[in-house]
Amino acid sequence: MSERVEAGPAIRTAVAADLPALQRVYREASLSNAGDAPVLLARPEFLVFAGDGIAAGRTLVALDGPPDEGRIVGFATVATGDDGGLELEDLFVDPERRRRGIARHLVRAVAGAARADGHRRLWVTGNPHALAFYLAAGFVQIEGQVSTELGSGLRMSLDLSRA
Repeated sequence: MSERVEAGPAIRTAVAADLPALQRVYREASLSNAGDAPVLLARPEFLVFAGDGIAAGRTLVALDGPPDEGRIVGFATVATGDDGGLELEDLFVDPERRRRGIARHLVRAVAGAARADGHRRLWVTGNPHALAFYLAAGFVQIEGQVSTELGSGLRMSLDLSRA
């Protein structure tokens, strides 16, 4: 019996030169959800991706080609949470490239790195519009809705021993 190997995007650690592409993906992905766009347009400061995790090596990028040449089509950033746990801070995919497994591959890469660093859980405060994705990726909802600066979010956790 042969195992099916799923091809995915090339994933690498972001570098400073990636910032303009990350800002493009961030803005386009953020505004692509009709339910979020009005709130974001009223608060344009939330449409600016500063890239704080790049220099620290906390941001991974997904590319549509080889790591040296491909176009950035998504990214994920992790941070240490207030409780010392690992937090999935950003997960964005170019709206034109959605539903092709890019976000799932980014979550797997983040989870693998977190597991290798000794973390047992990966936390996220997810957008309610992304609930189905997070559940399919193995996250479980821990609490009901939590308050964020832009409204409500869902507090979720991924058990890294199972991911």
